[in-house]
This record gives sequence, C-alpha cells and structure tokens, in this order.
Amino acid sequence: MNIQQAVLTKALEWGYTKALSGTGAFDSAYQLAEEFLNKATSNEAAVERLTSWQVAKCATSGFVTGLGGLLTLPVAIPANISSVLLIQLRMILSIAIIGGFDPRSEQVKSLAFVCLTGNVAPAILKEIGISSKQRVTQDAIQKIGAAVIVKINYLVKVRLLTKTGRIGVIGFGKAIPLLGGMVGGAMDAFSTQSVGNAARRLFITPTLMS
Repeated sequence: MNIQQAVLTKALEWGYTKALSGTGAFDSAYQLAEEFLNKATSNEAAVERLTSWQVAKCATSGFVTGLGGLLTLPVAIPANISSVLLIQLRMILSIAIIGGFDPRSEQVKSLAFVCLTGNVAPAILKEIGISSKQRVTQDAIQKIGAAVIVKINYLVKVRLLTKTGRIGVIGFGKAIPLLGGMVGGAMDAFSTQSVGNAARRLFITPTLMS
C-alpha cells in the first residue's frame, strides 16, 4: 500500500466510525435512519427525504465547515473534505439501515465505500459479480468473502485516487464525488446526490435509477 492509499484508508475508517456512532450533536446513522423512517410512509420515501436533506446540508458551507471537533482528522486531509466524507458516509449507512442491512458487517462496509464512488459504483459492482439493476440481498451479501472484500476495497481506492489514470491524489478533490468540497457547495451537493443515488440503487430500489 502506497502513502496515498494509506491516507485514504485512514480517512475512510475514520469517517465510517464517526458516521456509525455519531458524537455530540452529530446524530449516528442509526438515529438519522430512525428519524426519517418515522416521518415517511415507506422506505423509499424515507430515503428520498433523507437524501434531499443531506444534499441541501452539503450545499450549505456553514454546515459542512461547522462540525467542530468532528473534523479533527488524524491524516492529511483538509477539514472541508473530511466533513463531506463524513456526511456522505452517514447518509449511505442510514440508507443501508433503512433497507434492513447491518452496517457493522464488513460486507456492508465495503459496499458503502463503493457507494462513495457515485456514478462509477455500477462498474465496480459488475467487477465483483453484483448487478446494479437488482437490489442487493442479504444472501448475496453473506456470500461476499474476505478475498472479495479486499478486491472491493482496492477497486474503490483506485477509483477515488485517480480518474482516467491522469489525476492523482493532488487533484482528487475535483475528480471524485466524495471530495467535491474543494470546488464549493454546488459540487458538494451534486456529488452527494450521486452518492445517495448509488446507495438507494444498491440497498433500496434499483428502479429509482433506471
């Protein structure tokens, strides 16, 4: 693992832990999922409202940069980028929870990371034998073994660190969905919508994206 992949690995692990547990006024993915389920008449409606809310928040720079101590990331990634990563991971995990999946499993964790690639997610899923046209099932997730998880995580990191083989770690803020904070609120909102769509297609209803 090179230094770029090591930094990204630490960032993903940090974001996942924070999104899953929450801290202070920042609700956990479990709390967020429950909140929107209580307000909706169906899982699909809950996810639609949750995603729209997260997109709106990511478009508001005051929210993204105002998470205080949460953004003390112990790796070389700026606070505005780590905040977008955290918000998007919590959204993905909330969607997975609404869909009935356990975000504490290594399989769901790896699939959550796939969702961070946004529109690229179907290509990664295809490489590991999962159709993006079908909602992933519990049985399918349980069949994802350790070797496949390693492959998923590798493919995700490659996608997140480069785009078309030309943009390296210096430029990945503009290259990939989860690091869109470097180019402003509008890009944050666009990337968050893309990530939310990927999570909905994987964990809820594929036809929402057809």
